[in-house]
Amino acid sequence: MTERSRNGIFSKIFSALVSPAFLLVLVLGLVATQFSQAQTFSVLYNFGGAADGGDPYAGLIRDASGNLYGTVGYGGTAYAGGVYKVDALGNETMLYSFTGGADGAFPISTLARDSAGNLYGTTTQGGSTGAGVVFKVDPSGNETVLHNFTGGSDGVDPVGGLLLDSAGNLYGTTAQGGTYNCGILFKLTPAGTETIVHTFTGAPTDGKYPTYTSVVSDGLGSLYGVTEEGGRFGNGIVYQVSKGGKFSILHSFAGGTIDGCNVLGIPFRDKSGNIYGVTSSCGASNLGTVWKLTPGGTETVLHSFAGGTADGEYPLAGVVADARGNLYGSTETGGSANLGAVYRVNQTGQFTLLHSFTGSADGEFPYGGFVLQSGALYGTAQNGGSIGYGTVWKLTK
Repeated sequence: MTERSRNGIFSKIFSALVSPAFLLVLVLGLVATQFSQAQTFSVLYNFGGAADGGDPYAGLIRDASGNLYGTVGYGGTAYAGGVYKVDALGNETMLYSFTGGADGAFPISTLARDSAGNLYGTTTQGGSTGAGVVFKVDPSGNETVLHNFTGGSDGVDPVGGLLLDSAGNLYGTTAQGGTYNCGILFKLTPAGTETIVHTFTGAPTDGKYPTYTSVVSDGLGSLYGVTEEGGRFGNGIVYQVSKGGKFSILHSFAGGTIDGCNVLGIPFRDKSGNIYGVTSSCGASNLGTVWKLTPGGTETVLHSFAGGTADGEYPLAGVVADARGNLYGSTETGGSANLGAVYRVNQTGQFTLLHSFTGSADGEFPYGGFVLQSGALYGTAQNGGSIGYGTVWKLTK
């Protein structure tokens, strides 16, 4: 595959998705220190679209040495995407290039990393049945397929990221497949044994399409996540799965101007048990929302996106939070050039536009989420940059 356009890879990968919502990407966030109001934006790396990869839909993770890791959905030696590292000086290394066959193809999710430096992720296609895989890439760049999805009861289109627990188990979702073709939540042991934790039914008492997302944990065995659709009003839900496997809806989104619809991205859970996230549609201007859900189930819309040069529109990724509870996220479009924006929302709903992408040197269309660490945000832009295949960037004081 050598042809490419802004959404070309998405259309190839997700032509089978029945959801009508936007083509989006999963995110991962980390808690860190407060982010300053004064910002300096810099590009750490410009993707070339060939052996070094291109179209970084996913967000980033960062190690203690300042190295950043992510996936690209395009490029690599076989143009099937890859796993890359960018060091603190901005040097990029393609750790593994997918062949598009048994090893997987087109990874667009954020990675997970263990203490030994192994990286874990998903591909949307490839594997033994073409339905995607869960993979591991070791520090030497060797790839191992941990699980092949069949496209049947165990799911298809694993477009979200993974949660790695202290025992080495991996948790994730597939956007479709399962008994009702509404997606699943799965667990994968270190030995590669898959267990279906929950099969989504799409009913009013359940969710539908856990798309471009994964789950978070409270550290006590319960998992929390979101689905794009389903629930009482069909507009998406926030859910909990207890340690014993009991599934509960914590909130059903009503849609319209009330609280948003089409829930995407990895939710963020703070130490007090509040859960935060975004909807990609609906809200006051039908351009998406940022929301908060208390442990008691009270939902508050902190911000409804209005578009235009001073605001964003269509938030596809979730949010991350600093030590003071300020939330940070990105929108696919909006901002001064309508090519995406980075924003902050505080606990009272005050919105600040931190950066508007121009589409030239800094990139455009920031689909993925962030690493927030030591007062700096690290992220990706799917397109644009000096060569046109996306960027890795840093936003700091």
